Amino acid sequence: MSVREFVVLGTASQVPTRHRNHNGYLLRWDGQGVLFDPGEGTQRQMLRAGVAAHDIDRICVTHFHGDHSLGLAGVIQRINLDQVPHPVTAHYPASGQRFFDRLRYATAYRETVKLTEAPVAADGVLAATPAYTLEARRLSHPVESFGYRLTEPDGVRMLPGRLAAHGIKGPDVGRIQREGALGGVRLEDVSEVRRGQRFAFVMDTRLCDGVHVLAEGCDMLVIESTFLDEDAVLAEDHGHLTAGQAAAVAREAGVRHLVLTHFSQRYSDPGLFAQQARAAGFDGELTVAHDLARVPLPKRQ
Repeated sequence: MSVREFVVLGTASQVPTRHRNHNGYLLRWDGQGVLFDPGEGTQRQMLRAGVAAHDIDRICVTHFHGDHSLGLAGVIQRINLDQVPHPVTAHYPASGQRFFDRLRYATAYRETVKLTEAPVAADGVLAATPAYTLEARRLSHPVESFGYRLTEPDGVRMLPGRLAAHGIKGPDVGRIQREGALGGVRLEDVSEVRRGQRFAFVMDTRLCDGVHVLAEGCDMLVIESTFLDEDAVLAEDHGHLTAGQAAAVAREAGVRHLVLTHFSQRYSDPGLFAQQARAAGFDGELTVAHDLARVPLPKRQ
């Protein structure tokens, strides 16, 4: 059974609070799992959320500030302790290789799993699998930061009315899908394109071209909204977004489901982020993330 959901392990920025752990997010994409930005405490949050080390196929780190990466040491060691049976690939800014090395080998442990290091040095495609294409785009933050986007290949949706009109039924439906034509009837005569799903993960950044490229046409956009709009100057100074800015990006990009996260400890009312997102004109599905939330990706259109 295919499952596509976004599991929130932590939503705090800079420092954890009583109710918010440091960052950590797992995207379940059918039988694969992508772990984003494992901050301190991620391993314990995985336990609480029912996420196992075996669920991780790929790790994507946006940048090497502690709230996005200090959990790497524990997660990598847990992957090895549990002897995950498949290889795991780690993506992270190439400029932070020294930080990755220190975290990977922070303490002594027995390596049992093949962990492939795949540092990101420039915009572009990082991996192409049958399930998705993973790409990265540079963001604007005081340290080098990249956002990530998964795009599913387009598929085909068969149209029952057209199939019936051409007398195609039973095993012949599968045959025309495989062969592209049957008895003079082309596949495009009885089907339409089913657009692949699109997911983007945008963390610490000011507004920049990379934010807009990553968000464009996404079914789900997970994006930082560290500050409320009244603190826009602080956001700019520290390389972050406000709730209104994040929502405006989503509105302009045609995002279907917007997930706001990475909240400053100065705010205690999450409802304010939702209010400002709506005030910015975003009228799609909206989630103000909280720790241990499970957010399903929208159904295909």
